[in-house]
Amino acid sequence: MNPSPVGIFDSGLGGLSVLREVRALLPHESLLYFADSRYAPYGEKPERFVEARTLQVCEWLVAQGCKALVIACNTATMHAVQTLRERLAVPIIGVEPGLKPAAAASRSKVVGVLATANTLKSAKFNRLLTSLGNESRFLCEAGVGLVPLIEQGDVSSDTVRQTLGTLLSPMLEAGADTLVLGCTHYPFLSETIDDLVDGRLALIDTGVAIARQLARKLAEFDLAASPDTAPSVRYLSTKDAAHLREMAAALLHVEANAETVVIEPAPATE
Repeated sequence: MNPSPVGIFDSGLGGLSVLREVRALLPHESLLYFADSRYAPYGEKPERFVEARTLQVCEWLVAQGCKALVIACNTATMHAVQTLRERLAVPIIGVEPGLKPAAAASRSKVVGVLATANTLKSAKFNRLLTSLGNESRFLCEAGVGLVPLIEQGDVSSDTVRQTLGTLLSPMLEAGADTLVLGCTHYPFLSETIDDLVDGRLALIDTGVAIARQLARKLAEFDLAASPDTAPSVRYLSTKDAAHLREMAAALLHVEANAETVVIEPAPATE
């Protein structure tokens, strides 16, 4: 039994959707949520910067005593997870868009994918896409501008609805019946999406699968906390702890113990 915290890392606030699922499945685990909001969003940053910054932050989290890390950011996973697993001696759980479950779930075999531009350009994503090309037709769109809106707690304004409508209408016209939420920010848009498309798209969010994989890894390496552990949850931001606290309240309905931290220098590859 190990009471040390699990680190959950994202470029900003999207990983809160993953934290929500981890808390639901593993209520006895202490968690340390880290939002690198000073440099968010990663989806519009150079690949070399994403890899270097992700490694820098995750090394810091391990130094703080984290027993395992969840990389709750599709872009960071795509560009850095292999390096993390080579460099860090703790279990690393990454995320990736749920193309496989979407292909299995789709009746029309036309699947929409909403992700960041960097995720859609990554070699790892395109290898996965190619491997499933015979199973379904995937219609991929970059949700440009959505992450900054969600970072401000905006999940249903006219701007959000207009942006989503522009992105989703071609998918519906092409016969899509399933939508992959390929960024951990996007589950916070689920209600707005359902309302816009009148339930015509089944939404694939991998948060539950990530929590289950974390549980398996903690059991495999004998790192799980005791059921009688009194867990703690800390929220850290590299930009504005007050904003992180406000958004945790707005998006998760929890009172967050949020702190601002500084990790410098930023990689020269920015």
